[in-house]
Amino acid sequence: VLKKQAYDRKQASSLAQVERLKSLALIPVAAKRAIDLFLQQDPEGLEVSAPEAVGYEFRSHGIIEVLEKLHDKFVDERTALEKAEMNSKHAHEMLIQDLTAQTEQATTDRGEKAETKAKKLQAKADAEGDLQDTTTTKDADEKYLAELTATCEQKASDFES
Repeated sequence: VLKKQAYDRKQASSLAQVERLKSLALIPVAAKRAIDLFLQQDPEGLEVSAPEAVGYEFRSHGIIEVLEKLHDKFVDERTALEKAEMNSKHAHEMLIQDLTAQTEQATTDRGEKAETKAKKLQAKADAEGDLQDTTTTKDADEKYLAELTATCEQKASDFES
């Protein structure tokens, strides 16, 4: 809005103000005649002799410059904040991706360990079963050996006698 108004405005014609004086009742008739004579003179000659004054001189250029600098500063800050936000968002997405990958890997490792544990428990159960069978067979063989040895000793003692 200030940029649109950044120009000097010309002052209204002073002769128009003098014309208004003639209509006032307070001014004597002789003064009104003098004003009429003054107004009948060549206005160009009067304007040349007197410098033209500006009715309003725009002095807000400094404010406009400050506002433009603030705008540039705010745009730069917004850009920096948007960049920081994007970096944070990217870091957060990378963290989520990493944690998801770790969770999936841990789940896979847990499944593999459970499978390995199940195989080892099965192997242990099989080994314990084989041990039981072997122990039973050994006990039976030792009993048979003891009986056979006793029978042989009996027959040997019977044979010697």
